[in-house]
Amino acid sequence: MLVEQTIEKMNAMKLHGAATELREWLSKPKDKDLAPADLVGFLVDAEWHHREERKLAARLRNAKLRQSAAIEDIDYAHPRGLVKAVMLDLASSRWATAHQNVILTGPTGVGKSYLACALGQKACRDGLTVVYRRMSRLLDELAQARADGTHLLLLRHLAKMQVLVIDDFGLEMLSAAQRNDLLNVMEDRYDVSATVVTSQLEPSEWHNVIGDATIADAICDRIVHNAHRITLDGESIRKTKTGLTKENKRAK
Repeated sequence: MLVEQTIEKMNAMKLHGAATELREWLSKPKDKDLAPADLVGFLVDAEWHHREERKLAARLRNAKLRQSAAIEDIDYAHPRGLVKAVMLDLASSRWATAHQNVILTGPTGVGKSYLACALGQKACRDGLTVVYRRMSRLLDELAQARADGTHLLLLRHLAKMQVLVIDDFGLEMLSAAQRNDLLNVMEDRYDVSATVVTSQLEPSEWHNVIGDATIADAICDRIVHNAHRITLDGESIRKTKTGLTKENKRAK
């Protein structure tokens, strides 16, 4: 009875991890009793792991990553120019803590978004705050925020995120308001946080999409100069999974 009361008190104090582990430990046969200090350490570890798992779940939920991707599940067999050593180095998240960027370029279907989400997921696991947005969605949110008076709040929110993943950059030409918004986002993040950008276009082509040469220079300077570059090529992974390679297209 005393043990049940103790567990109830632990749950009331939100020590759910320790309470669960204590109940499980009491239900198992034991070869020998733990010393009091060892039992306390055992329960503290259980609570610590429980809270860390909850924090990770919250970071992943807030990141809103487009795909459920993981560094460990990356396919290196598909020929697309992806170097495993480079991805394993980025998996350390040192680039993020050093406030560097990652640029993933290549044709559609080669897995740019998956790799970006895998880097974002690993950053979450390493304790960093992450947010994912497709470029069009990011610009829409900024435009809506300007209309409803929350523009500065959104910019501050984006600036606080330690890793921002911008997916599908360069699909459409930017308007004057959009390029100013993008400049504000990148200016706030420059040298204080990290950004991942995926694009079908190489950075040398971004000026045409951004539009204004001066603003394009400023945006590109804040993204490109301290970025890790990964350039992919080859057949679309989606096509090869359905057998639609160049060879069997010709056979048809």
